[in-house]
Amino acid sequence: MAGNKSYTIVEYFGGDDGYRCGYCKNEKGNFSHGMWSHTMTVQDYQDLIDRGWRRSGKYVYKPIMNKTCCPQYTIRCHALKFQPSKSHKKILKKMSKFISKGELPTGQEDGEPMDSVCEEAGPREPSKVCPAEVKCAAPTDIQKEVAECSAIREVQKEVAEAASTGSETSRTDPVSVPDGRRTATAPKPGMGADPSRPPCRKAKDLRKERHLQKEQMRQHADGISSIVSPTPPPPTQTNQPKNLEDFISESLPENSSHCLEVRLVPVSFEDPQFTASYQQSVALYSRYQMAIHGDDPSECSESEFRRFLCDSPLEAEYSPDGPEVGYGSFHQQYWLDGRIVAVGVIDILPTCVSSVYLYYHPDFASLSLGSYSALREIAFTRQLQKQSPKLSYYYLGFYIHSCPKMRYKGQYRPSDLLCPETYVWVPIERCLPQLENSRYARFNQDPDAGDARALKDVGRALVLYRRTVMPYGAYSRKRKGSSDETEVQQYAGLVGQDCAERILLYRA
Repeated sequence: MAGNKSYTIVEYFGGDDGYRCGYCKNEKGNFSHGMWSHTMTVQDYQDLIDRGWRRSGKYVYKPIMNKTCCPQYTIRCHALKFQPSKSHKKILKKMSKFISKGELPTGQEDGEPMDSVCEEAGPREPSKVCPAEVKCAAPTDIQKEVAECSAIREVQKEVAEAASTGSETSRTDPVSVPDGRRTATAPKPGMGADPSRPPCRKAKDLRKERHLQKEQMRQHADGISSIVSPTPPPPTQTNQPKNLEDFISESLPENSSHCLEVRLVPVSFEDPQFTASYQQSVALYSRYQMAIHGDDPSECSESEFRRFLCDSPLEAEYSPDGPEVGYGSFHQQYWLDGRIVAVGVIDILPTCVSSVYLYYHPDFASLSLGSYSALREIAFTRQLQKQSPKLSYYYLGFYIHSCPKMRYKGQYRPSDLLCPETYVWVPIERCLPQLENSRYARFNQDPDAGDARALKDVGRALVLYRRTVMPYGAYSRKRKGSSDETEVQQYAGLVGQDCAERILLYRA
C-alpha cells in the first residue's frame, strides 16, 4: 500500500446465526451482523456508528433490528444543550457530600454504567491478514452483555418522591408520628370558613399586590399614569440557571475530606501513564465484574481485560482543527485519594465522544458512578467542542426500549435516536410513542425517504486481496466466477456506499 495513508481493514462475518441475548436472556434471539476490524480510522468508525454499528474491542457489530429480540437503537445526546435533571443534580450533590464530608451514602447504586457491549455474538477467528503490516490479536468470544441497569429505579423513586412531596404540601399542620410517617392533624369541628371574612390568599400573592400598589402610587406621584405597569427589573446573574459545569464544580469543594481527580489517558502501551496504572486497572476491572456482574474469575482475566477494553482498532490521529488530545481510544480514570476507583472507556471521534464502558470499585457503588461519569463525559464533550466546533455530541451506545432497565439512557436530554432504515436522527420524544406500540420502528415519518448512502455500485467497493487494494469489480474479474458477490453486496449495503469505497474488505 503506497504512501502513509491509513486504511480501515475488516473481515465480514454475516449475521445468520442467533446468539443468547444479554437483555431478555433469549438463548437464540440475538441477531447481528459482525466484522473483525484489524485497524480502523476514526472517520470510518464515526460513519459506521452513524449507521448503527458499535465496537466491542476490535469486533464491530450491527444488530439486525427487525429480527433481533431486543432492538438496539443508537442514541446520542446534544451535549451543548444538555441541562442536568433533578435526579442528575441529586447525584452531583451526593458526590459533593462525600468529597467534602467523607460521608458515603448507604444503599445500592442508582445510576447505570455506560456499557454497550455485544452480547455473546462472538466473532469467528480472523485471518492473519498482512502479517507484515497488521498485527492481529487472537480473538476469543465477545464479552457477554451483563449490564444490570438500576437507574430506572432511580426514576421511579424520583416520581414517587415528587408525588409524595406534592401531597404533603397540600396538607395542614403535618406532624411526625413514631414510625416516621407524616400525617395531617384532623380538622376541628366547626361551621367552616367565616363567610363574612375575605377568602384566604397566599402570602406571596399578597406581597406582590402590596408591592404593585406602592409602585403605582409612586409613579402617580411622579406624574406617570397609574395604568402603566412597572417595568420589570432586568434579570440578574443570580437568576440564570446553573449549567452542568457549575454543578460539577460545586461537587468538588476545596479543603475537603477527599480529593477526586480525573485523568485522561490514551489507550497505548507506549504511554507511560497508561502502563504505570495498567495493573491497577486490571485489578479494578476484575473486582467490578465479579462483584457487580457475577462473572467467574476466568471471564475477567487480564487477557479478557486487554482484549475487551485495551485492544482498539482505532488509530490515534491528530488534526489541526481537532481537539488537542487527538482522536482515538482513551481511559478516563477517576483517582480518589491516590488510587483509581473508576475508569470510563471512551472513543474521541470527529463529531462525538462515544462511551464504550465503565467499571468501578464496588465499595463506591452507592455514589452512582455510572451516572456521575456520564455527566463528566458530557462536560468533557463540551470542553472538546471549544477546541473542535463540530465535536458536539455524546453517544451513549444503544437505547433498548423493550428492556425497561435499559431506558435510563433516555434521561440525558435533548437526545436523538437513529432511524434504522434511513439513518437520520430523530428526537427521542417523537420515537417513544412508536416504541410503546412496537419493539421495532422506523422513526423517519417520510414514507418516501430512503438511505442517502445506500449501495449503488458494489463493483466500487474496495477489497484487499493478496496485499493488493482493488475495486471489487476488478477482484471478481480476476477470480473469474467468484461466488462471494452476495456476501460482499450485503456487507457494502450495511456500511454504505461511502464507507465501502474507503474500507478494505479482506478477501482470502
